[in-house]
Amino acid sequence: MLRPGRRLAALVVRVLALAGPVDINTADAATIARELNGIGDSRARAIVEFREKNGRFASPEDMLKVSGIGPQVLKLNRDNIRTGQPAKAAGQP
Repeated sequence: MLRPGRRLAALVVRVLALAGPVDINTADAATIARELNGIGDSRARAIVEFREKNGRFASPEDMLKVSGIGPQVLKLNRDNIRTGQPAKAAGQP
């Protein structure tokens, strides 16, 4: 049997594994809330509203411009955030 701390760590790993890739430039709020960790309905709506007002997100880091989205949320989701633009190869501008 796992100790309480290890049970929590195992649960967190399982929950994080459930998140899936989502294009924040095309997804609706329900999809964003469902697929990204630490993003509930309210934050997901804020992401969509920001996008509608300010245009496309150029990179995952642009989510930090949305009220309520901080570095920890970005860190949790960076690998699953898509912006509809191809990833740049290392060393390319």
